[in-house]
Amino acid sequence: MYEALKNRHELMKYNRCGNSGLFLPAVSLGLWHNFGTNDDFETMRQMCFTAIDAGITHFDLANNYGPLPGSAESNFGKILKNDLSAYRDQLIISTKAGYEMWDGPYGDGGSRKYLIASLDQSLKRMGLDYVDIFYHHRMDPNTPLEETMLALDHIVRSGKALYVGISNYDGETMLKASKILDELHTPFIINQNCYNMFNRTIENNGLKKEAPADGKGIITFSPLAQGLLTNRYINGIPSDSRVAKNIGFLKKSDITDERVKQIISLNEMASDRGQTLAQFALSWILKDSDITSVLIGASRPSQITDCVKCLDNTTFTKDELDKINLISNS
Repeated sequence: MYEALKNRHELMKYNRCGNSGLFLPAVSLGLWHNFGTNDDFETMRQMCFTAIDAGITHFDLANNYGPLPGSAESNFGKILKNDLSAYRDQLIISTKAGYEMWDGPYGDGGSRKYLIASLDQSLKRMGLDYVDIFYHHRMDPNTPLEETMLALDHIVRSGKALYVGISNYDGETMLKASKILDELHTPFIINQNCYNMFNRTIENNGLKKEAPADGKGIITFSPLAQGLLTNRYINGIPSDSRVAKNIGFLKKSDITDERVKQIISLNEMASDRGQTLAQFALSWILKDSDITSVLIGASRPSQITDCVKCLDNTTFTKDELDKINLISNS
């Protein structure tokens, strides 16, 4: 039976999520990849144990994570039941709905019908009475924003989630959503968006500025740009990589000569700081107090241990920041 390290919380930094009373670990574990139907279950267990022993309290899922869709929640639910049930109240578990989950007009988008039905399914797969955070996964132009926000409010009031968040929203729409939820006194506390050295969308669409000003937290996914911000592709595309197997969003066409030159330059900067490129990229995100937490993914426990070391140095000089901007924008 797994027993967590007694001093694990001393090993992690915890940040207040916006103006709420909830604290999240600076590094959280995302189950987007490597928790699906064809992945090794024992490796999943060991990654969860390693994360908790490192002080990671937050596990992030979505209804469609797998593959197959729903399998990440099912596998995590088994681990919760068999190994982690004693620690439930010490964990933050989040899930989402918004992308296509099942066939027909009610398995996608932002309708009240879809969000409530999807969360019910997610809770069954994980064996939970509630999640700590429930997100609408994406903006849906085909559903009135008020309907989506009222559904999130209902979910909290029904006891199925303690807090709500939104994912992949821009700053303008976030403020509109926030206004509705604030008027309802719904505990909307967090925004989840992609952010890394190569993807500065939240800087350009207003989210990075507007969310903290509105008292909301930000948690970032794809901090390593699907593996580009590691040393994995410096010497070519490994045969066992997701790119070589054509799995996921990163494609061979993304790994251009120009991109590899950028990666090599950033890797040299990381080395000068005594960091791996992955640690360097994570530290760069966490340098900013506007970021509550960064979501990492992993395929083996050692990657989690390595990533958490980013917290050893999250301070950058102006010269370093200028150089990073010059390299990443070249």
